[in-house]
Amino acid sequence: MLIETPYKVGDTVSLKLTSGEEVVARLEEEKADSFILHKPLMVTATQQGLGLAPFMFTIGPDAKVNISHDKIVCMVKTLDEMSKQYITSTTGIAV
Repeated sequence: MLIETPYKVGDTVSLKLTSGEEVVARLEEEKADSFILHKPLMVTATQQGLGLAPFMFTIGPDAKVNISHDKIVCMVKTLDEMSKQYITSTTGIAV
């Protein structure tokens, strides 16, 4: 059985929210009742497969958001392929 290493601050993480949205972001900080996420993007389905879109359209591209633990169904480290796409989307650097 494969045991996955838990996420840590600085990791690219995927979150499933109680609203049904899936979010990919850099974990900035873990608080007692919430997480601080840096540059959150929402996973979307496109004709070419999965893509990333702004989580919120009214915040800057370098924003940090605070999401309460009770709004999160689960959180895990993001798969390498999607993590590379996230890094490319947020920095412009192809990994």
